[in-house]
Amino acid sequence: MSDAITLEDLRAALEGPEEARPVLVETLPTQYYRHTHLPGALSLPHDQVRELADELLPDREAPVVVYCAGPT
Repeated sequence: MSDAITLEDLRAALEGPEEARPVLVETLPTQYYRHTHLPGALSLPHDQVRELADELLPDREAPVVVYCAGPT
């Protein structure tokens, strides 16, 4: 699924009830994550999804917002 959300929707979700807050996942390479990332975001580089996803995202029911440097 690849539904885009607005920045306003993301802010509202992050300010909502803790149990409904999405997990933020940055898919840029690690060096970019180290430079800057959204507060609380996890680093899951796009080329390491198979290796790290189960460990970093164990709750398959949790809402997840994935972002990168692109416009989408």
